[in-house]
Amino acid sequence: MSIPAIVTFSAGGHAEASPIDPSRIVHGQPSATVDNRYSSSDGRFHAGLWTSTPGRWRVHYTEQEYCTLVKGRVRLEADDGATATFTAGDAFVIPAGFVGTWETIEDCVKHYVIYDPA
Repeated sequence: MSIPAIVTFSAGGHAEASPIDPSRIVHGQPSATVDNRYSSSDGRFHAGLWTSTPGRWRVHYTEQEYCTLVKGRVRLEADDGATATFTAGDAFVIPAGFVGTWETIEDCVKHYVIYDPA
């Protein structure tokens, strides 16, 4: 039996463009990248790095996501009006079912861990 390799975020990876659907953009011209470092064999668990330039867009989470903001500032606003602003060093969870907007206020980098129960 082989031992699974440990995945590190400190080594360089391979970021790919992760376009935001233009129909969801509320403000600005945000540009995003994703550098997925790990996916489970069943495709339901993922971890990596994500970046974004400023802008605001609609989101509807079907997955559970844990985030640690490494750089920048972002604001999430739920459709019920609740808002939360995060800056570098903050960690937070976006639960499945969250509907609202994601706004990148300053260029950001986040570590993400996603679990998709579907």
